[in-house]
Amino acid sequence: MNYAPDSAYNEARMNKGKVSIILPALNEAETIGKVIDEIPKQALEQAGYSIEVLVVDNSSTDQTAQIAQEKGARVITEPRRGKGRAVRTAFEQVRADFVFMLDADYTYPATYIPDMLKLLNQGYSVVIGSRLKGQREKGAISRLNIIGNHLLTLMANTLYRTRISDLCTGYWGFKGEVIPKLNLSAEGFNLEAELFSQVAKKGYRIGEVPINYRCRSSTSKLHSIKAGLSIGRTLIARRF
Repeated sequence: MNYAPDSAYNEARMNKGKVSIILPALNEAETIGKVIDEIPKQALEQAGYSIEVLVVDNSSTDQTAQIAQEKGARVITEPRRGKGRAVRTAFEQVRADFVFMLDADYTYPATYIPDMLKLLNQGYSVVIGSRLKGQREKGAISRLNIIGNHLLTLMANTLYRTRISDLCTGYWGFKGEVIPKLNLSAEGFNLEAELFSQVAKKGYRIGEVPINYRCRSSTSKLHSIKAGLSIGRTLIARRF
């Protein structure tokens, strides 16, 4: 006897949940379209996930928001500048089973999302894309920044008894259930330190995926020494 396939069952089996990808962006008209195009939407959809791209326009004065909308992204505006503010605004609005965050300057390849998603499905609650375990284009990170990142990562691991390799990465993946439990107050580039301190203190299991890190095509908005001091202060303040 032949049985007709149970389409409802197959649909339920294929529906693995919603993936939201957050792109905080300030004047990234040159790169935002390339970042969105690089997201492996087709592969993720074929694997059973629904995809949302959420661009947080941090009061850009160029065509960032328009380009993002033309590429099919949902755009929200955060008029108060600062990466921390932009991501906090996104976290307040996002509702998904898995949430990814990466910069909109095309330095972090979006092609690693499936690898990070695999770890989230294997028992990790948080996954970071590690530039220091992967490859970096020549000139992508200055020697001063590499040294500073190693020192800040060592400080973080010592304070929180963890074993991560790249504290300052801008590439993060979370199980959706983690997001509402984060109590963030960061306004600027100390965001990653605050994210780390929150997930470490709450005991979430953190995984890593080595990534290839590309050079920026525009001037960095990060002031290294000032940012490093802010990150160090955040690590200490959130620990104690």
